[in-house]
This record gives sequence, C-alpha cells and structure tokens, in this order.
Amino acid sequence: MTNGPDDTGAERTTVPEVAPAGEYRQPSRRRVEAVDMARGTALAAMAVYHFSWDLSFYGLADIPVTSAPGWIIFARLIAGSFLALVGVSLVLAARGGINWRGYLKRLAQIVAAAAAITVATWFAFPATYIFFGILHAIALFSVLALAFLRLPAVLTLAIAALAFAAPSFVSGPFFDRPGLLWTGLGTYFPPSNDYVPLFPWFGATLTGLALAKLTDRAGLRDRLAGWRPDTALARLASFAGRHSLVIYLAHQPLLLALLGGVAWVVR
Repeated sequence: MTNGPDDTGAERTTVPEVAPAGEYRQPSRRRVEAVDMARGTALAAMAVYHFSWDLSFYGLADIPVTSAPGWIIFARLIAGSFLALVGVSLVLAARGGINWRGYLKRLAQIVAAAAAITVATWFAFPATYIFFGILHAIALFSVLALAFLRLPAVLTLAIAALAFAAPSFVSGPFFDRPGLLWTGLGTYFPPSNDYVPLFPWFGATLTGLALAKLTDRAGLRDRLAGWRPDTALARLASFAGRHSLVIYLAHQPLLLALLGGVAWVVR
C-alpha cells in the first residue's frame, strides 16, 4: 500500500510551517501553487492506487497491485514524488528563513500522524502493519535534509546517487535486526503495507532539494511563484496539495469502509 502526505508549497502565510510532504510556508511571499498542484496530483495517483489495492483486498477485483511490475513502478513513483517535494519545500523555506517554532510544531504533527498510522495498522493488519512508511520517512527526511541545504547542488546530487545505490552495496544481515529495518539495508523486504526506508528513499528527497536549488539559481523559481492554476481541475489539485495530510489520513479509512460495505452486500 503506497502512501503519501500534506500541505503546502508556496508562501502566503506569515509563519513558515513544515508540511508532511516537506513543504514549508514562508513569510511574506506568494505560495508556489505549482508545488501545491504537484502534491495534489500525487495525492490523486495515491488514491487511485489505494482504491485498486482495496478492491483487491476485499476480493472485488483481481488487480495485482503488489506483484505486477507496472503497479510496483506506479507505487514507487508516487512515493518518490512526495519525498522529492520534501527537498523542494526545504529550499523554498530556507530562502525566506525557516521559522523553527513553526517547523517543530509541524514536525510534531507529522510524527504524531505517523505513530497513529503504526498503531492503527497494527490492529487492522497485524502481519503487515506500517512501522516505517511514507509519513515516518517524511518526518525523518525533513530533519536530515536540513544538513544539505548549504551544499552545492551538484554535490547533493552525487550524495543522492549514493543513497540510491546504498542497498546494492552496503546491505547485510546486520541490518536485518528489527531495530534497523528502517535503514533499508537489510537482506530482505519486511512484510509491511507501506515500507519507505532511509535507503534508497532519502535519495529522492536529496534529488528534489538539489533540483530546487538549480531551479532557483536559474531564476525559474520566481516565475513559478507567479503561476496560478487557471482550470477547475488545477485549482482542485492545488487545494488538495495544501491539505494533503488531512486527505492522506482520511481517504484510506473511508475507502476501506465504503468498499468493505460493498463487499458485505455482494457476498
């Protein structure tokens, strides 16, 4: 089950906040609604994946969402999109200065939401509960990526490449211990409905951070900040992107309840 999260992208508020998808609100700047729309689009893709997963889970349709290569790639692209936006958002925040009080408050909300997901899935899916999913990754990566904000973009991309490659060269039985599975360096893929470990996924956040730096340096950031969605669908995606944590937390329970009711009726 692929997941993905929240809130923002551009700057319109007076207090910067970190969003689940790594977005920060900056003071006295316009929101970069292109980032909101990108996040909203990723949310829509996530909802499609989850709807298909739920259909398969209840036996309402034979959809190989966890085994077919196309579905696996689709799920990874969704997760990668959210994680890349963590890096993009950090660059946006750093340009105006990060409000640490707002940052820590929002980070605490993400950590609390991740813990809630772990507890809920422990009871709902005990054999495949989510112990380190997308929200857990976003919380950790939002902290780790701060150390890379001042590095040159090219060096950040090089480190991102190392992060992507790490599971192929550094993995070993030592990391199979339950307390180290979050690293992604073990020798097996642990059973979980959403598993987004540090390696290779931190590479996606670093890539987003580096690309945002390059975009800023090229002067494209201000042009993006001036863009506004001009269709109903684009405005809807932008709205969803600004509130993605709430949508993320609510949509899957609603889908499971709805399709569970359908499954009960047709059986």
